[in-house]
Amino acid sequence: MAAPMSWRRLVYSVYTPALAGVFTRISDRLFRSRDRRGGSSVLLLAPLLAEADPAPRRVSRPAGSAGAHGSDGLCAHFRWMEEHVPAFKVPGAHIHILTSPDQFYQAMKARIKTAKRRVVMASLYLGTGQLEQELVDCMEEALLRSQDNSHPDLKVSVLIDYTRGSRGQVNSRTMLLPLLQRFTSQMRVSLYHTPDLRGLLKLLVPQRFNETIGVQHIKVYLFDDSIIISGANLSDSYFTNRQDRYVLLENCGEVADFFSDLVEAVGDISLQLQPDDSVTMLEGMVHPYKGNRQEFSVAARQRIMEVVNTAHVRQRLTNRWEDSEDEGMSEAEEDTWVFPLVQMKPLGIHVDEQVTKRLLSDAGPDSTVFLTSGYFNLTQAYMRLVLGAGASYHILTASPEVNGFFGAKGAAGAIPEAYIHIARGFYDKVLRLGQQERIHLHEYHRALWTFHAKGLWYYLQGQSRPCLTLIGSPNFGYRSVHRDLEAQIAIVTENKELQSQLYEEQQTLYQRSSEVSGSTFEQPDRHVKLWVKLVTPLIKNFF
Repeated sequence: MAAPMSWRRLVYSVYTPALAGVFTRISDRLFRSRDRRGGSSVLLLAPLLAEADPAPRRVSRPAGSAGAHGSDGLCAHFRWMEEHVPAFKVPGAHIHILTSPDQFYQAMKARIKTAKRRVVMASLYLGTGQLEQELVDCMEEALLRSQDNSHPDLKVSVLIDYTRGSRGQVNSRTMLLPLLQRFTSQMRVSLYHTPDLRGLLKLLVPQRFNETIGVQHIKVYLFDDSIIISGANLSDSYFTNRQDRYVLLENCGEVADFFSDLVEAVGDISLQLQPDDSVTMLEGMVHPYKGNRQEFSVAARQRIMEVVNTAHVRQRLTNRWEDSEDEGMSEAEEDTWVFPLVQMKPLGIHVDEQVTKRLLSDAGPDSTVFLTSGYFNLTQAYMRLVLGAGASYHILTASPEVNGFFGAKGAAGAIPEAYIHIARGFYDKVLRLGQQERIHLHEYHRALWTFHAKGLWYYLQGQSRPCLTLIGSPNFGYRSVHRDLEAQIAIVTENKELQSQLYEEQQTLYQRSSEVSGSTFEQPDRHVKLWVKLVTPLIKNFF
């Protein structure tokens, strides 16, 4: 006998795009009011969706918690995130921390080859070397197999940045054109163009530097119901000797659906690559740099927030009435929450910024935060929260020799010096405020490698393992907050194995570091030229 239909399946079966528009408009208002029991007026929407299911239900709770809205328990400590973004419950056993560039690369290749329904790749750019060509060959192999009727519905969608993906005669576009020409009905290549690069600015700013105005910076790699969230681009150094962070979520269909919808939405507001290497906009969409700036941003925000709000309402309903027995999942397995965080300030979207600020401001004396960024350039707001909070902070950044701009030609070669100047300014503030026992700055060292890792690990009092991590594309800097399109996830887990993986990841990165002291900035290789000091405020806003 078939099991009773669960709320998850029921909601998904009737939650059509027609209803999505209604829910998108009213969801923000609904979420503001909560009754004394911690419920939400979103429950009033349930009768709109379907008739009541007579089967008994109970609220599914993460193992070890005092309930979804109880006063005790780990998940209750961070449950406030659900007010801002969708909250996906997944088994912690389905989440795996990848630790090396090669592991990241091989995981993508293997999953592209076996994909049956969808391959979705969002990155700043696709490189042009042999390793990148092998990745394209994997896509071709999967598409050829689909045409043999083994998986006829396979679709491949690639989202990259227009300016970075069009740089040079051989570029991301030329790498993907053969696939687009051969598999036109199954292949989509979208090129996001910031609305801030237009008019005389677009005409005068040369290639490479035009990327400083704003880019598509999301790094999401999706294969059917599995997904890799990372800060790594699709380029050979990120597959070999450029250290980043990567998390693989396997068989997490709801999370994969959300990011597939998100990438599709960004793709819809982007330029569409054609088989002849021309680009066009979807019919009815405002052009990002030829059309009206305000009109483009409004339309883009509406399209993207439709995805976020639709998932938000849907998850609020399913999280309250999920029939765990019907899902074949015990309470002990539902021990992890995934919160997607999106930041697209040029389009008026700043969810990630809101959540990050709250997380930093709530970090009290009972907490320890390990925060890393390949380019240490905290916004003024984030810096004030770190300096004024009670938590202990260990901040890891790149030493000059592992900075991605180290040894670059021209003005870009001075960027590592600018980051030295920024780090020294922060360190001096820590000393002036007498916070050196609470805030520690570390530098990553590794011969012949570069450092690009970003995110944080959050430890509550008395815990030897982190219970929360932020992982994805944001760098905590001005560009991430104000200029680029970014996405990351917050993972909150009670799964001991996953906590151990996060601990090992954090420890491995910090073991290759040295703590910064006053003498660090007196070393000869830390000398900063006067002109670099003078232009550092400008660099902080663009790099």
